[in-house]
Amino acid sequence: MAQLKRLLPVWLLVAAVGLLSCNGNRANHLLLHKKWRVYDVQIPAGDPYDITQVSQAVDLKKGYYSDVYYQFLDDNLFIATIAGVPDSGKYSLLSNGSIISVTASNGLRSAEHLVSIVHLDEQLFDMKVKSGDYNFVLRTKASQ
Repeated sequence: MAQLKRLLPVWLLVAAVGLLSCNGNRANHLLLHKKWRVYDVQIPAGDPYDITQVSQAVDLKKGYYSDVYYQFLDDNLFIATIAGVPDSGKYSLLSNGSIISVTASNGLRSAEHLVSIVHLDEQLFDMKVKSGDYNFVLRTKASQ
């Protein structure tokens, strides 16, 4: 019985690590092999009202993000296509699959971008990104 009590914390730790890795794997499975098209740019829930941020969200939706796609592929390959021009890098999931780290193709983090997953299912992927001084939520849909 005493031996079982000593092993109980080890089993709880193993179970917790297993559950955490499942969430990261689930997020990766949902992201993979889809072309995520940006269809809206919003202010994150809970942000205080700022007319400049609201204006930038509208401008980004009509301008920069009007023709943007993201793809997550095998071997942690990330492709962003902006106005028909693709650019590639590497991605990895952090924090139990709730944050995506996007780096240059060589994987160096000197130009790392962190993206928070706000919502992710088979068809919709909302991510919180930082642009300039403000955070925005990019709402994307799976297309193919």
